[in-house]
Amino acid sequence: MNSHDPWLVYQMLLNQLPDIGEVEEVLIGLTWTLARGSSSVGLAMSPGTMTRVLPWSGTLRGRDIKQLATWVKSWNQYEATVGMACINAVLNSQNRLAESATPLFPNGPANLSVFEYFRPELTGKKVVTIGRYPGIESLQHDDVELIILERDPAENDLPDPAAEYVLRDADWVFLSATTLINKTFPRLAELAVNSKLVLMGPTTPWVKELADFGIDYLAGVQVVDSDYLRQTVSEGGGTRIFETGVRYAVANLHSDELTRLKDAIGTVVAQREQLKGDMEAWYQSNSRSYPQKQMLLELDQQLSILDTHYKQRWDAWQNPTDLKSLPMKSAENKRVFDLVMLFGTSESPKSTRPLTAYCAPTVLRTSRFRIAQTQQAAGALLHHDSRK
Repeated sequence: MNSHDPWLVYQMLLNQLPDIGEVEEVLIGLTWTLARGSSSVGLAMSPGTMTRVLPWSGTLRGRDIKQLATWVKSWNQYEATVGMACINAVLNSQNRLAESATPLFPNGPANLSVFEYFRPELTGKKVVTIGRYPGIESLQHDDVELIILERDPAENDLPDPAAEYVLRDADWVFLSATTLINKTFPRLAELAVNSKLVLMGPTTPWVKELADFGIDYLAGVQVVDSDYLRQTVSEGGGTRIFETGVRYAVANLHSDELTRLKDAIGTVVAQREQLKGDMEAWYQSNSRSYPQKQMLLELDQQLSILDTHYKQRWDAWQNPTDLKSLPMKSAENKRVFDLVMLFGTSESPKSTRPLTAYCAPTVLRTSRFRIAQTQQAAGALLHHDSRK
């Protein structure tokens, strides 16, 4: 979204990564690339073209995963894909945003569950999708003005350059996270500044600071079975991963964590109750085990985890560290804080978010206001304020 520095979003992602150790595996499948860290896995969409001359094949396992993550800035599509998968492998580990996202239990194809979730809000709207999703044509029957932008356009799709013309007045834009790999994300997010913008797909990183780049919703995946996911990827799976190893989930980046957790709990409870009713009906006419019994067990486990998270967050909310009550060392530092609170958060107007996309998260990332760590942010914010 920041036309002056399109690399800002990539640096922001890399800044999120702790020093976590080595990559245990990189698997480049036909559709998905999987990276495995010490405690989680990450996905990125594989390049659409084949190659037989990757110079680093057989050398990645055991390398520093944070160093491999920097490949996301490479113009080599395979390196950028590996970098993005490594970022997600690190960020997916105990990610509070992913944990509080609302899991989706679609009635239709699992790969289209995001569109099913938002469908009530899309009727009568101009909707643009960046990337073609198998079966997406079904939206065209719901009084939706659907425009599909695709690098390799099929019939009725529009080519990439059409983005300059159709995104500016779109109501909703569904942006494939693969745009982070091919480096089109900064410009596309900038063009969609007036729309409701959803960043979606298994490549999506669960990072709340993406709100600073115009993203309103993240529609990424929660890994529910990493072993089954690995097998599916290694066997060439595409949309099949939604039936085996991952589930779509949606997070509203403008909602607080407690609200997101409440929404997620409500969704899981509703799905569990529906399955329990189905199970009762099943056993009235069947002696065999209920086919969705494992799903019920998984939902019970997920609900227990969500309830625990909600209680922890509620207790923390009841006894917060009030940033505004912390002493400011000088009038200048106090002014920096006021500026960040004014226009440097994800709730601020989209037109002002780029101005503090890097600075504000640096200031607000921790529960303590540490001036010594935010001198660069302070200077940038004050410089902007002086030009107003």
